[in-house]
Amino acid sequence: MAIPFLLRPVQITDAECLLAWRNDTVTREASHNQDIISLEAHIKWLSNSLKSDQRLLWIAEVDGIAVATCRADRLENAWELSWTVAPEARGKGIAYQMLANLVRCLDEPLVAQVKPDNIASIKVAERVGFVLDKQENGVLFYVYPTMFSITD
Repeated sequence: MAIPFLLRPVQITDAECLLAWRNDTVTREASHNQDIISLEAHIKWLSNSLKSDQRLLWIAEVDGIAVATCRADRLENAWELSWTVAPEARGKGIAYQMLANLVRCLDEPLVAQVKPDNIASIKVAERVGFVLDKQENGVLFYVYPTMFSITD
């Protein structure tokens, strides 16, 4: 059953919420960079990200409460998606709904990198329609069906 949610652009006022999710233990275990990030470094990163045309950031809200975020980073030939769900909102289908909406909005090739032990993100990516392209250096590389391989 779908949960009604709003997908909106991230604002600088979301910094503390995003940082709390980023520094969550489960999130860090699923990330390439597992370091705890300081508020100062995070605000600098977020400020630069919001100014960049090479990065898009969204927040998913349910009843006015932020529950998840998605980032799209511009690569040479695709957008690379990554997502995080608030600890208290995990397991409710929010990541799937958010990604399913975003893949319909982005009309360019999409990719995602997922660690093999991140079962929740693997399930979400595959349910949305991403296809495993390859595994390299302990990372699963997924592509959305508009393209079959970022290496071709």
